[in-house]
Amino acid sequence: MKFKHAFHVFVDNFSVTYKQLLYRLTILVVAAIIGTTCLYPFVHSFINSEELTALMESLRNYTKNMLNGEFSDIKSLIESVKRAYDRVAVLLKERAVQITLCGLLLLFLYIVEKWFAGLGNYTTAVLINDKMALRAKLPFLGTMISHLKEAALYNIIYVPLSILYDILVCALLLAVLYLLVSHIGGMALICVFIFTLLLIMAIALKMTFTSDWLPALIRGRKGQKGAIKYSFSRKGKNTINIYSNFIVLILIILALNVAAFLFTFGVGILLTVPASYVMIISFEMVTYYDREEIRYFVDKNTIIKPDKESVMTREQFFAGNGDDVNP
Repeated sequence: MKFKHAFHVFVDNFSVTYKQLLYRLTILVVAAIIGTTCLYPFVHSFINSEELTALMESLRNYTKNMLNGEFSDIKSLIESVKRAYDRVAVLLKERAVQITLCGLLLLFLYIVEKWFAGLGNYTTAVLINDKMALRAKLPFLGTMISHLKEAALYNIIYVPLSILYDILVCALLLAVLYLLVSHIGGMALICVFIFTLLLIMAIALKMTFTSDWLPALIRGRKGQKGAIKYSFSRKGKNTINIYSNFIVLILIILALNVAAFLFTFGVGILLTVPASYVMIISFEMVTYYDREEIRYFVDKNTIIKPDKESVMTREQFFAGNGDDVNP
């Protein structure tokens, strides 16, 4: 039922997808402009360097002779490629500091892009929560500004943890892939299958343990420490069921995005990628509402009622938590 309810919530909030799209495109364009402006001098000078030009020319001559079946000068051409490659290696060594700085700049841009994207995800969660609880329809930008402090703090904590987890997972999976290729290198499809399976399982694991973080902040009105503790404490939360649901959800999203990329020449992912984030957040909110036994709207005519409802006390009402009233 969680999938069914989450899908209905997603459809009810589908307009947020377009706002997510515009917001994410803006972030990517700004990041691309900054990155291109900063990296262009180095990249341009490296591409037009004599060393790289000589290497490309040597490779071109070698390939041309191989394709034409002219093997008389192959030995000299190979020597030419080796000499050109050695010159490029020396050039890279001389510019090691510049390459390192470029790599750090790209890492910094990636972190900043993830942080700003996280602001959009937090805003999306607020909009979905208000629609589920009160049928309120709020503006994306205005909501982002009004919740900027909370969203910024959340992403300052979440983004570094997420990136660190991603780096560790990538390192482990690359090691696993190396072992697979070393032992069953002739079975490429099996290697790809195992690698993809482990990747999906790792992503689902992260989602399982962080899925309650945003709902606990937004709907639960918890502080960052309380929301983190609530999210990572899995007592009584049916972790295996949530984990399996996330695996299925990731598989569906992956299939839709790949299909959209292949069958629409990449145009479709402009819609499916932001829609994926909206769907994931919808599922997280539904899971939280169900577990906390709170009524919520899945559309303007349908209310999901738990078997046992949480009723607001007089103290909560007069404390000003009006948005916590069950619809």
